[in-house]
Amino acid sequence: MKPKTIGIRDVARHAGVSIATVSRALNHTVSVRPELRTRIDAAAQELGYIPDAAARALSSRRTRTIGAVIPTVDNAMFARGVEALQRYLSLKNYLLLLATSGYDPEVEQRQAQNMIARGVDGLILRGDVHTDGLRRLLATQRIPFVNVGVYHPERPYACVGADNETAAYRACRHLIGLGHRRIGMVGALALHNDRASARVLGVRRALAEAGLTLEPRWTVEVPYHLDDARQAARTLLPPDAAARPTALVCGNDVIAYGVLLEAERRGLRVPQDLSIMGFDDLEWSRHLRPSLTTMHLPTDEIWTRAGEYLVHTLASLPTALHYEVEASLVVRESTGPVPAAAA
Repeated sequence: MKPKTIGIRDVARHAGVSIATVSRALNHTVSVRPELRTRIDAAAQELGYIPDAAARALSSRRTRTIGAVIPTVDNAMFARGVEALQRYLSLKNYLLLLATSGYDPEVEQRQAQNMIARGVDGLILRGDVHTDGLRRLLATQRIPFVNVGVYHPERPYACVGADNETAAYRACRHLIGLGHRRIGMVGALALHNDRASARVLGVRRALAEAGLTLEPRWTVEVPYHLDDARQAARTLLPPDAAARPTALVCGNDVIAYGVLLEAERRGLRVPQDLSIMGFDDLEWSRHLRPSLTTMHLPTDEIWTRAGEYLVHTLASLPTALHYEVEASLVVRESTGPVPAAAA
């Protein structure tokens, strides 16, 4: 037998209010008194009432769904950010729809197009490397969107994130301040990744100011995997101490973990023989031995602010188009003064 459908009339009858009052309460209209809203919510839960999303979308032209296209779920920073975003949107009665792009702008465009076809009200995109086709699509469909993880106040698109170049500059300046002059970098793949490329620029700028250069033999880009980071470290850390850098800036913490593991396997002491700098400040970074010096990014705040921008924009509330978060240096055990012999 087909189960009985619970409708808004049933909720109104059970709560002892009008259908219009139930409608206002379920749509989070501010005109409903808190105690009355509580009573209506209790009645809806008791009856097992579930609002008809399709009907609400037809009447309001909104689905209360936000789409997010991220490069991969195999990344602790993305996982934590999406979790914070989900918490915020849930509090605002929005649903999160998630897709991945594999760092491919063409795939990102297709995923965004699929989400728009399914009626998302707004989109969250990672970085600001998008195809012209996606930009035209967002403009013609008038879909509000926000770029997460970057800060570009000179561009006409909404963004929430840190200035990656400046953050990497500060990380490298920390190593220079410890006396290091032979500084290398194990960066993340920069293709279609403006955060990774900006961090390389920051390191180059800091070295240039000190009269130094980022030598090609001490520079490598790797995917976001421990094995690839360890392989890079094998290349950059030959047995001859005079032929290797005394400090390495890593594009993120996972890459730094791989470098730490390989340095230990090769009998190098960190930081006595080699200083290692991370980026992101993942949870494991403070538990390692030695603990990892890194740049802390407030991931929860970044993703929550992105969700807030879309929710406020959709509600026609004032909100900042560009929002910068501060990346802060966290000094731990993996960095120290340049070895005496190198100095």
